[in-house]
Amino acid sequence: MLTDIVALDAWRKNSTPPQPPAGSVGSLFGRSPAMRRVIVAIERLACSSASVVITGETGTGKELVARTIHELSPRHAAPYVPINCAAIPESLMESELFGHERGAFTGADRHHQGCFEAANGGTLLLDEITEMKPELQAKLLRVIEEGRVRRVGGSAEISLDVRVLAASNRDVEHAVRDGLLRADLYYRLSVFTVQLPPLRERVEDLPQLIQLFIEHYSAQNQKSVSGADEECVKALQAYPWPGNVRQLRNAIERAVIICEGRTICTNDLPDLFSAVDTGVPGYLKMPLGSSLEAVEKEAILRTIELWRGNKTRAAATLGVSVKTLYNKLAQYGLDLSKGGAAQMKSAALTGSTIAKC
Repeated sequence: MLTDIVALDAWRKNSTPPQPPAGSVGSLFGRSPAMRRVIVAIERLACSSASVVITGETGTGKELVARTIHELSPRHAAPYVPINCAAIPESLMESELFGHERGAFTGADRHHQGCFEAANGGTLLLDEITEMKPELQAKLLRVIEEGRVRRVGGSAEISLDVRVLAASNRDVEHAVRDGLLRADLYYRLSVFTVQLPPLRERVEDLPQLIQLFIEHYSAQNQKSVSGADEECVKALQAYPWPGNVRQLRNAIERAVIICEGRTICTNDLPDLFSAVDTGVPGYLKMPLGSSLEAVEKEAILRTIELWRGNKTRAAATLGVSVKTLYNKLAQYGLDLSKGGAAQMKSAALTGSTIAKC
């Protein structure tokens, strides 16, 4: 994802956007009220050195927001170091954060500079911070409070000047109540909080996002695709986007690659978008007033149904990991391992608030 963002930033600097955005800051833009609020918040907090907690569903662009904050801050010439707390084994996390000395543990054949040292003078992003062990969170809090770090196996303390940003796709206040995030660490980090809206709550921004990704991937793949037709845009606007901007980006990249003309149509989209307001499976219609939980649940169930129970294909279509998909199924109390098709069908048809086109 980071490679795509860098490439997209470079493209934006050398290209003229299809129309000036109503609100923009760095690589972020938006016409929707929800996104405009985010932009205003970033403009106000970027010039400070205060810690920030960035929250939002997976795929909403939390790391892009963190990079934008760094690039607009007085620290922009210093390092920006992101670390995904969910992607590093627990046994290595302390070393990755704080570094280690040679001989500190088996396999430590040389000293290692941790992320805090690497980000000294700049900005450190702790992505998915709620996945970090509480014991390590206590050490993290001490480092942030004291502005000093001691490498694993070392005795000397190293002074730091690091702005710490944290991100999570969880509700952080719920995470605190559930014991996944220490309350003292949360209160220390949340000087500012930026809540990113899901794509379904910023439908006004979809046409410009679609055009942006079309032009980017058309140039990247040496294609002559210049836009999307009206029916295609309507189909994309009607979809609930559980995978958010990341899922949209992937869908447009695929459409650009297989498009044979200059304009993307619904036939170029994944099967999930192949029909609008018809009875063709793969399209959902949710009435206004449906809860976000109901929309997400129905999208997950219908996607699994579309792929005949293949959760790996379903997760790829939704733009999430297989682990995330299973977590969502557990969250909604759905066990599709046995008798899954019957349960899925029953769940999908329950309630009069859901209508299938």
